[in-house]
Amino acid sequence: MKAIHHLLTPMMLLATDGLAQPPPPGFPVSLNSTLSTTGGTYNVRIDMGTYGPPVEEYHYFYDQWPIGLAVSQKGRVFTCYTRGDYAYTLGEVVNLTAEAAYPDLELNTPPGGLVIEGEGVAGVPFGSADATHFISVQALYVTPDDTLWVLDTGRPTVNASSSPSMPYAAPGGPKLVAINLTTNAITKTYTFPVDVHYPDSYMNDLRFDLRPNATESGNGGIAYIVDSSDEGRNGFIVLDLGTGESWRQLDQHPSTLRVAEAVPAYQGLPFYLRRKGKGVNFQQEGLDGAELSLYGDVSHVLLPLTSDHLYSIKTKYLRANPNKDPQALKPAFDHVRDLGQRGGNANGFAGDSLGNVYMLMPEHNAVFIYNSTLGQTLPFVRDPRILWPDSANAGWDGYLYLTINQLPYQPNWNDGVDGRVHPGLILRARMPDGAAKSTVLMA
Repeated sequence: MKAIHHLLTPMMLLATDGLAQPPPPGFPVSLNSTLSTTGGTYNVRIDMGTYGPPVEEYHYFYDQWPIGLAVSQKGRVFTCYTRGDYAYTLGEVVNLTAEAAYPDLELNTPPGGLVIEGEGVAGVPFGSADATHFISVQALYVTPDDTLWVLDTGRPTVNASSSPSMPYAAPGGPKLVAINLTTNAITKTYTFPVDVHYPDSYMNDLRFDLRPNATESGNGGIAYIVDSSDEGRNGFIVLDLGTGESWRQLDQHPSTLRVAEAVPAYQGLPFYLRRKGKGVNFQQEGLDGAELSLYGDVSHVLLPLTSDHLYSIKTKYLRANPNKDPQALKPAFDHVRDLGQRGGNANGFAGDSLGNVYMLMPEHNAVFIYNSTLGQTLPFVRDPRILWPDSANAGWDGYLYLTINQLPYQPNWNDGVDGRVHPGLILRARMPDGAAKSTVLMA
């Protein structure tokens, strides 16, 4: 199965420009690919619920429900779990049905506990300020130098079994940590000042451009981190990995904010947020993820979980540091592009070596591809086992890996009732045209 990818030439693009023309060569699937018939006397037409390449069940979760994942060049698989009652928040897959704390249980156990309470914060719970231990990890990324990057929100869920709540972040707790996968030792830790990471911020996902010219310092590269807080101010946190300096961009830009009163549907059921003791509400999450274009010049911004629109911005506007240039913020606001609707709510991105941008579509039990050359959303894979794809990883081995965690059925969204059924999953499907993980931005 083939897909039109980012490297189409202008002449090839012109050849696909007429509305009356048939689908371009290599279009991933027939638009009727989900349809079949029952057979028998009346031969009723039905939706089979699947299309695309075969989907493999790669790993089963029977203990902790996964959020993020990353696959190393050597095939090691790492997963993370937002902390509630879990014993650890960063793990490594050890066999088909089990994971273990990574690098060890000690680094997953802050000596002072997951939260701090007391006179200093007037009894208001704050997450641990421990910068040397993992508190609640949300996202992972592996770069070609065999470094595992760990994004720790610093905000665990407390009282998870009764009335779930999330304490505010204390400086030091929210951090980006680099681990050398050869030695399994931490090599770098980045924390954030209070005017970059707010107490009610929630770091959700991250992408890297490690080329020397990515930053003004010319050293270390840059990380783009999304703040998806459903309580506060959404936007990008941009981190110069060479200097450790960080800043915010697109703070409260309309494209980063949640869509009011959104009612998605999962497995055919309309969904309302029902948090225990808080009545019926709507999903509040804003900016949820991002992916870079093949050469790093554009950020395809997933933006609000509740929005059907896809946005983009040239990364030079995100890299502009308002600490050094007082005019840096407005140009970013002025240059966000609305690329139109993407076919539904989406929950995450992954990019491959051909410029395909994969979009996780929980309303459709599917993964779509955004093709920037055609300016269209294309189908990639649909399968009934895709019950909330939460994170994706384009592997060096040519597979797209997905964590499946049945998130809409978690107790925190359903009046304290846990409707999830084990196992959770890592699924994988072969990417089109020999695509693999993109390393263009990693040199």
